[in-house]
Order: sequence, then C-alpha cells, then structure tokens
Amino acid sequence: MEQRRLGRSGCAVSSLCLGTMTFGNETDEQGAFAQLDRFAEAGGTLVDTADVYTAGAAERIVGRWLAARPVDVTDRVVLATKGRFPVGDGPNDLGTSRRHLRRALDASLTRLGVEHVDLYQLHAWDPHTPLEESLGFLDDAVRAGKVGYPGLSNFTGWQLQLAVDLAAQRGWAVPVTLQPSYSLLVREIEHEIVPACLYNGLGLLPWSPLAGGWLSGKYSRDARPTGATRLGEDPARGMEAYDRVSGRARTWDVLEAVQDVAEARGASMAQVALAWVRDRPGVSSVILGARTLGQLEANLAAADVVLTQDETARLDAVSDPRPADYPYGGPAIEQRSRGLAGRGGVAG
Repeated sequence: MEQRRLGRSGCAVSSLCLGTMTFGNETDEQGAFAQLDRFAEAGGTLVDTADVYTAGAAERIVGRWLAARPVDVTDRVVLATKGRFPVGDGPNDLGTSRRHLRRALDASLTRLGVEHVDLYQLHAWDPHTPLEESLGFLDDAVRAGKVGYPGLSNFTGWQLQLAVDLAAQRGWAVPVTLQPSYSLLVREIEHEIVPACLYNGLGLLPWSPLAGGWLSGKYSRDARPTGATRLGEDPARGMEAYDRVSGRARTWDVLEAVQDVAEARGASMAQVALAWVRDRPGVSSVILGARTLGQLEANLAAADVVLTQDETARLDAVSDPRPADYPYGGPAIEQRSRGLAGRGGVAG
C-alpha cells in the first residue's frame, strides 16, 4: 500500500486508514481483530479511533489487539484518536477545555494500553472554550510525550486557519491534519477548507468517503433502503439520510457515472469512489469504515485502482458542487477583474 506523509510532518502513513467507529457495536471484537489483522497484512498502518466510539469500547478493542499481536506488527501502527464529545453527564465531561482534554487523553491512553498516541485530534470546534486553551493543552501533551502530533476534525476553514496561526504565533505544536467529511457527494469543503489545508500543509483524512454507503451502489432511486444496511435500519440516519440525499438530482448523476467507470474497468463502485478521493489534492489517508471483513477486503482493493485522466475528469464534472459565483469567482468577478486590469488594482 502506498505510504504518504501525515500532512507537513515527517511521519509516514498508509494511503488508506482503518476507521474503528463500528468496533464494539456493529462489529464484535472477533470481527474487529480480523479487520485489524487484514489491514496490517495489506500494508495499512494508520488506525483511527475516538473516545466516544461505542462509549470507549472501540479504543479498548484496539488496545487488546495491540497487546495480543507481535511487536513487529504493532510497531508499524500509527495510532490516532480524538477527544471533545460527551463522555459523561457532568458539565466538564465534554468540550476542548484543558480540564476535559487532560482527562480524555489519559482515559484514551489507558483504554488503548499505550503511553502515547501518534495523532491526537480535537474532534470538533468548541465555541465555549478559548482556542488558546485547547492548543496550549495539545502543545503540553506533545512536550510531555503523550502525543506525537496534534490534529483537527470537523473544523471550518476560518477555524482551521485561526488554529494554525495561533499555534505558530505562540511557538506551539501546529496541527498537521484535518478530518473532514469528503466524497464525490460531499465536495463543499473544496470551497474553503481544502485550500486552507493546502496553504498550511495540513493533510486531509477524509471520513465517510463512500457517503454513508451511497457510493457503494447499495441504494436505488426506486426503492427505499431495507435490510442490514445503515439506512436500511434507519433511513433518517444523519447527513446521509435517504430522503435528504435521494432528492438531489446530482446524487443519481454521480452514482450513474461511478457505476459506468466501475463497470468499464471491472472494479466495484466503492473502489472507484475511494480511488477518486484518495487522489484528491492534500489527502494523506482515506478512512475506511467497515462492518465486516468482507467489506474491508473489497475496499482495500481500492489501493490498486488508479483512475485515468478521462475517468477522473468525468467524475469531477458530474460531482462538481457548483458554488455560487460570489465570492468564489464566476463571470461577474472575472469581467470586473479584466475591466480593472491596468487601473491599479481591483476595487471592492
């Protein structure tokens, strides 16, 4: 499996990452161990978890796997976890305050059975805590040897830029990664977030690269999902809810294009969708989330899928999120820029 740099850091990670949100819930411990074993066998190194995945069970499972496997296997693992969301009922059992993050990190290390993690990420923005407090804690954790690198997750463009600037200004450890939702059906981060990551050297770790299963081809326009799938069990589930996504004409155009590309090259739709997001600018590693070993096996095959320029261009075009012209460009901005060229600049 291809190895890439974790953002601006010198740490190498596999281009595909094993996500563990299903561990302890949709995937039992035996199944999780099988996934971890297969991922490591395939050359995967980056394993991502979080303290709130199945109320800490995912971290415990990963910890028991690490303890049960030979050192030559576990030494290759680049371990990432996150803290921010509620882990209890108390007023300080959530957020990115120094108090909560200190306890959250120590609890994660205990569950994982390790003395440090390679990447510790703020799981989301906290509007109630000064960012200096959160970044100061991350720097302290790096200096204490508990964390290799700080990272961010679910931040907007301006939040990301503020975090990078504050850390650099104070001489603190600067975040090296951002985890966003990113797929052929969710490309809006390209307006602001991706440019901010590219400018600052943050590596993207896309989650939900199959858009909650949509890009695997398991859902159709003519039948509401049923059975043992996420939307079959709960059609209103999250941002990929059936009614929310199926009502967009663009959704079916994208799925048709992905299916055409997949059939022409003898690959699955999921492999094509994963290959597309893996090769987007700034992506360090793509997070795979699987219920079963079979699903993981199929998705790992995306490591060998390299889309042609024509295939990529077709998928780019059909999935283009098409932002409003202003302030991102468009005819009005281009015409005004041309009209003011040579007059000393562009007026507001």
